[in-house]
Amino acid sequence: MNQPKLSLPESTCKPITRRNLLQGASAAALVGIIGSTSLANTANAAPPPNAAPRPADKSKSFPDKFLWGCATAGHQVEGNNTNSDLWTLEHLPQSIFKEPSGDACDHYHLYPQDISMLADLGFNTYRFSLEWARIEPDEGFFSNAELEHYRRMLAACREHHLTTLLTYSHFSIPRWFAYKGAWQNPSAPDLYARFCEKATKHLGDLVDYASTFNEPDVPQLLSWINLPEMQGKNMTDVFQQSLANVRQQLHAPEFASFFMGDFYKTRDGVLAAHHKGKAAMKSVRSAMPVGFNLAMTDDQPAPSDSHLAEKRADVYGPWLEAAKQCDYLGVQTYSRAIVGKRDLPAPPGAELTQVGWEFYPECVEHVVRYASKETGVPLIVTENGIATTDDTRRVEYYQRALAGLKRAIDDGVDVRGYVTWSLLDNFEWMSGYTPKFGIVAVDLATQRRTIKPSGAMLGNIARKNSL
Repeated sequence: MNQPKLSLPESTCKPITRRNLLQGASAAALVGIIGSTSLANTANAAPPPNAAPRPADKSKSFPDKFLWGCATAGHQVEGNNTNSDLWTLEHLPQSIFKEPSGDACDHYHLYPQDISMLADLGFNTYRFSLEWARIEPDEGFFSNAELEHYRRMLAACREHHLTTLLTYSHFSIPRWFAYKGAWQNPSAPDLYARFCEKATKHLGDLVDYASTFNEPDVPQLLSWINLPEMQGKNMTDVFQQSLANVRQQLHAPEFASFFMGDFYKTRDGVLAAHHKGKAAMKSVRSAMPVGFNLAMTDDQPAPSDSHLAEKRADVYGPWLEAAKQCDYLGVQTYSRAIVGKRDLPAPPGAELTQVGWEFYPECVEHVVRYASKETGVPLIVTENGIATTDDTRRVEYYQRALAGLKRAIDDGVDVRGYVTWSLLDNFEWMSGYTPKFGIVAVDLATQRRTIKPSGAMLGNIARKNSL
């Protein structure tokens, strides 16, 4: 393995070559709407979720103990997640993935360097995920070696005084689970709860905030995206067609994944798994704050025939209700949607990001106001960012997003932290390595990290806790 190198920020960032993959709404929709002895450091532990935040002072400063972090997801950065459903899908002859994940960013081995870099930049929080497929590669077999790997990651965060936000399931699932029908299988909630209990027993004392699921509402969110170039079909139709092809290639009539299957059966299974998984976590460590991370667009009504209320009820409704029983809600937002009968294309002349989303950082302010009103629980912005090779646009996006977030906090919205997506340029699901969301560039051949100016800027805000 090549020894990775780290480059510090320069006054400008050398442009990263952009491969012209994303041509149309379908590709835009596919990208990631789709990181023993207790070392707990109570001086740096996260404040309890029911603690009242310090009243905002309408200066540029954020509340005391505000969480400033970066996020990753296991399958997107670790590499060689060979026992997962997605690894299987990536390597099919007729794959919906542009390219396989391969070694990814080799974060599995390079996490000490990456966590140190994150802390050195000025952040105080790291959000990452467990890979269930590593921990339980075969049904009923739990790998202590892999659990120890994630314990070492959590310990590294403690050593750097970082609050930990641990996601137990970030899209990918074990291959054996997919062959059993994934979340459509009636036994799925119990199988997931067993995993949550095992993981919490081994890791829970080092976890500050736990999340059962990353963006469990994505299947419903995709169903609101129309594809004009496909004669009115939406993403539900596209994935159902893909699933039939996958099952045929694998000779596996029950195969399903988070992205592929009956979207409403999947929601029922994931919702039940959230409740049982949360209960399993709490049975091990009752004081551990547990929530989940919800994908939310800044939904705005079309001038006529808007179905905004219908969309919100369909996509967010069950999850906002579930959030009321959680210790916090993670909010993840990137842009806005103009809602007619379905989501409409971005307005003519609007600036678009690499993945076809409108450049609209004001979504953060609007979404946290809505989520707070609907749930009444503490919020953490657990993902926000932009896919672009022009880092000056990323800088402006962050500046505007945080200014809006501060306005919401000044008005009393209970937001406890802001976590950017993503720490690293990484594997963006079906679109491969083309979209660049990271504040740190990664040379996949050498694993060299290069901090972008946006990373230095955002880190400075985090260090000062002030705009």
